[in-house]
Amino acid sequence: MCGITGIFDTQGRREPDRELLRRMNQVQFHRGPDEGGEHFEPGLAFGHRRLLIIDLSSGQQPLANEDGSVLVCFNGEIYNYRSLVPELEAQGHVFRTHSDTEVIVHAWEEWGADCVLRFNGMFAFALWDRNRQTLFMARDRLGKKPLYYTLTADGRLLFASELKSLLEEPTLPRRLDRRAVEEYLAFGYVPDPRSILEGVHKLAPGHSLVWTRGQAAARPRKYWDVSFAPNGTGEAAAAQEVVERLKEATRIRLMSEVPLGAFLSGGVDSSAVVAMMAGLSGEPVKTCSISFGVKEYDESEYAQRVATQFGTDHFVRRVDTDDFGLLDQLAGVYDEPFADSSAIPTYRVCELARTRVTVALSGDGGDEAFAGYRRYKWFMTEQRVRQWLPDAVRGPVFGALGRWYPKLDRAPKIFRAKATLEAIARDAVDGYFHGVSVTPDRVRLPLYAPEFLASLDGYRAVEVMRDHAKRSPTRDPLSLVQYLDFKTYLPGDILVKVDRASMAHSLEVRAPLLDYTFVDWISGLPPDLKLKGAEGKYILKKALEPVLPNDILY
Repeated sequence: MCGITGIFDTQGRREPDRELLRRMNQVQFHRGPDEGGEHFEPGLAFGHRRLLIIDLSSGQQPLANEDGSVLVCFNGEIYNYRSLVPELEAQGHVFRTHSDTEVIVHAWEEWGADCVLRFNGMFAFALWDRNRQTLFMARDRLGKKPLYYTLTADGRLLFASELKSLLEEPTLPRRLDRRAVEEYLAFGYVPDPRSILEGVHKLAPGHSLVWTRGQAAARPRKYWDVSFAPNGTGEAAAAQEVVERLKEATRIRLMSEVPLGAFLSGGVDSSAVVAMMAGLSGEPVKTCSISFGVKEYDESEYAQRVATQFGTDHFVRRVDTDDFGLLDQLAGVYDEPFADSSAIPTYRVCELARTRVTVALSGDGGDEAFAGYRRYKWFMTEQRVRQWLPDAVRGPVFGALGRWYPKLDRAPKIFRAKATLEAIARDAVDGYFHGVSVTPDRVRLPLYAPEFLASLDGYRAVEVMRDHAKRSPTRDPLSLVQYLDFKTYLPGDILVKVDRASMAHSLEVRAPLLDYTFVDWISGLPPDLKLKGAEGKYILKKALEPVLPNDILY
């Protein structure tokens, strides 16, 4: 993995501030401690920090084509780059390295902005084409790698992997985006394309941006989305294909010239990835996990069982429940407000993994792809009530019940019905938003000062989900809320957490379950193969029955 940063004069060729670029680059040192690179020319500056993974002897960045007219600054991995090289060579392109980075410059020359459609990987990059006077930025389909950018008052576009890099520009206003504050207090993170600061944006997953010098402005363009296109696969065939596709997604993520291992929690997803790795590797897989002092949350026993079954080289570290000393440190790691409590154990498991490997495979993405979250089950129960009762009855009746019913956080779960009643009173999208909100409207809105509430001008965080729902390719209820998680929770919470925690320790994390071809194929499976009755991840578990014991799966 790497850190990228840069300065682009959108209107002219002013000499870039070299000291500013060096500060912007240095503050991301943790993302790439092995090498650093810079490039300066009139109107442009690129900075790069490199973590050595592939083609250790070459592949330094920023990297240019043969005549130096196309330059790229790249963070990530292109897993299928080897298959693209002969295709590009056949068109006359000459390669000087064995790096996946070089594929990007030649792919741009050959296919332009559509080059991203050829890449299977995790990436965020900026590319400069001097002949066209064009800057091209892109982010991977699911948002594994971050990219922030802002336009200064004097027409410079600044970009970076982390917000802290942009804050090295002293003229950048430090004004909170009030809508981002509302979104953070609702979701527990700031969803893209906003950041916590007014005027600073995140390039959304599956989007690119082309800015030709002299343009007044440029808008991001979506180049990919999860399709949810039905593929009609039956249960038996789907179970077999799940294993085949997961094995291939794992195989292409094993390329590395440095030590490689895996996170192993003992859950279905990470156990599945370790099982695939064990079958593909000629030596014991290095695995690591964390344990907790509270047995209710400790799954290290299951992790050890999987490690024993597959003969992994397994390490465990205990995380204390009072690990509060880490909180101040995490504020610097995340830059923006971030309220996922699992940020602490994720940081610790990355810290442990980095003592043994430079690359780790994870089980991230299984819950979103295969409908594993319990909230999907609750949503579908609520949805059946919505379909059963007319809106004219459901809204007033359940709204009144929700207001009347006491909040019983400490009562047995069966009696904690307030949130469910409130959700049923809403439509599907608003109800799902209510269910995932860390602070629901009835708690959040009364906390706002009148001036702050007025400044929102009626805006509410639910608009994030409403906007995504309007663009959803599916109307199936389960698929719709999975789509909403692919657009919000996955890139805004899960992948932010993994990127920042891993990069804080100069560790690269790869997620086979989030291979975009795998995700898109799974999205087209019949919904009842994902959530069957109350059983989430149904088809994944069925597929793994010959591989993993039932008490791991169920």
